[in-house]
Order: sequence, then C-alpha cells, then structure tokens
Amino acid sequence: MMWDGMMGNGMGLGMLFGMVFWIILVVGIVFLVVWVVQKAIGTGPAGPNESALDLLKKRYAKGEITKEEFEEKKRDIL
Repeated sequence: MMWDGMMGNGMGLGMLFGMVFWIILVVGIVFLVVWVVQKAIGTGPAGPNESALDLLKKRYAKGEITKEEFEEKKRDIL
C-alpha cells in the first residue's frame, strides 16, 4: 500500500515538471520567432532602407503636408 502511494506522487511530480518544461520550451520558441521576425522587417516607423525623401513623399501623399511644405523640405534634404 505504501508503495502505490509513493509511485503516485512521483509520477505526479514528473508529469508536472514535464508540463512546465514543455510550456517553457514553447514560450521560448514563440519569443525566438517574434525576435527573428522583428529583426527581419526592421523596427521603428521607417523600414530598414527607407530614406528621408521616401518618408517625405509618404507624408505628402497622405496629405499631412502641403505641396509648398513638401518642396521646401525636399530642398532642405537634397
């Protein structure tokens, strides 16, 4: 009778540690994938190869700045 109780507790702890191991492993893989994707696409509002002129063109296209402001800032950049 004592033997059955000890085996039950030992198997329960083993299953608990096994679940914790797999949870940590899956969470680690998810974080790794997120990190790799962020590095691949670049971080911040501008892409990895986006120039100041590209950003200025986008702002003008969105209507954030007028044509006069666009031309003035373009002269400053170039």
